[in-house]
Amino acid sequence: MTLEHKFCATGAQMRLTDGTEIAGYASVFGKADQGGDIVERGAYAASLARMAVAGGKVKMLWQHDPAQPIGVWDEVREDDCGLWVKGRVLTDVARGREAAALIGAGAIDGLSIGYRTVRARKDDGGRRLLSELELWEVSLVTFPMLPDARVGAKGDDPAAATLRDLAAAFRDARRLLATD
Repeated sequence: MTLEHKFCATGAQMRLTDGTEIAGYASVFGKADQGGDIVERGAYAASLARMAVAGGKVKMLWQHDPAQPIGVWDEVREDDCGLWVKGRVLTDVARGREAAALIGAGAIDGLSIGYRTVRARKDDGGRRLLSELELWEVSLVTFPMLPDARVGAKGDDPAAATLRDLAAAFRDARRLLATD
């Protein structure tokens, strides 16, 4: 089972307050993404409930990199619109300081979820209806794929694979530059 990602441009919905707090929608229900996926209302409920019982939290990462946690999500919940998140970028962490500065300047405004599909079905139009997802993380990202729809890439979409390859190339280049 592969970890999938959905990109969400939050635009005005994500805000930075007091230098560290951010809030916005990481996923919006009922909107088809470029790959034809639609996240249904309630898709995160079971995952969030399991996580609460286990005492776990959804991770806040930078660009889906598990080696770069940049903060904590204090609140992750479903509402009528989608998956709403509120958290704190930790400015005691170097990447957190950078992220806070980029958000404050308007250079970063995207959120993206990392998840595993538990239950999905196809509709008559061939779109995948995601009815249960196991949420792993919500990342701050540079390039959300669907700025207006708020959801975008999935693990088995060829366009997403190209973007993942590009992101991996950037990560590799960043690591190489960091060792020089």
